[in-house]
Amino acid sequence: MVPAVILGIGLGVGLWALVVWAVPPRPSLGMVLARAAAPPAPPPILLTAHTGWAAKLGRPFIASLRALGLPGVRLSRDLAVIGRPIATHLADKATLAMAGLLLPPVMQLLFTLAGQEWGFTFPVVAGLVLAVAGFVLPDVQARAEATKRRAEFRHALSSFLDLVWITLAGGAGVDSALNDSAGIGQGWAFSQIRRALDTARLTRTTPWSTLRQLGEELDVTELAELAASVSLAGTEGAKVRASLAAKAGALRTHQITDAEANAQSATERMSLPVMALFLGFLTFVTYPAVDQVLNGL
Repeated sequence: MVPAVILGIGLGVGLWALVVWAVPPRPSLGMVLARAAAPPAPPPILLTAHTGWAAKLGRPFIASLRALGLPGVRLSRDLAVIGRPIATHLADKATLAMAGLLLPPVMQLLFTLAGQEWGFTFPVVAGLVLAVAGFVLPDVQARAEATKRRAEFRHALSSFLDLVWITLAGGAGVDSALNDSAGIGQGWAFSQIRRALDTARLTRTTPWSTLRQLGEELDVTELAELAASVSLAGTEGAKVRASLAAKAGALRTHQITDAEANAQSATERMSLPVMALFLGFLTFVTYPAVDQVLNGL
């Protein structure tokens, strides 16, 4: 019964995916009108690049996965942060899922040629489990890498604000202070800030508008709030300097709080192995006595 149920589920999912690929669902009239009436979005500041052999192999499955509504809004932001195109991500998911699905049958064939039999149920179940794991693995990696990059950007933003505040205190203008401070730092975060400032200079817009756009694309609320508060302060150096100092202090406080929370969670995780070791030792000590009692009854 188990192989028949598994094969039936796989056949149903395959037929459903084939129908979705052949006849993709049409968007509603409200979505089409909203898309047509929406103002054109500014070009993204973050760059993406198509890389990887898996993206080439899984390219035929991209349209089907997009028709299913993948990826979500949150995952799309994470992919923009790490610089991975949505098409490449979906192709990776499809390639890893197909590899996980086909790996157990191939291994079974090799072992059968060697004279060993695995049966029928194990390759089917193992293939489905590996296919699901391969389909979910790129999402987990993207979220973890995006979280790491956001934390890195917040640290760099705190240093950037300190540099801008010091430069403004020395008598520099707002634009020169921003560009000079961005040019001092190195790394991925400062390169994104420099790109946002270059975009503002080339498009003749205020640097705070492009920095706010960068904060929205990165999903870093601190940068978007900073740009909004400083744009309200105007171009006066004293008000801008006060806003930057307040935001830099808030960022440092937030980073200290996060560090303390991470240290506390690490301490709690360390207590679990000690507790498991204690329970194992207690079981090892009490087992002979409990065995003697049970055998004596």
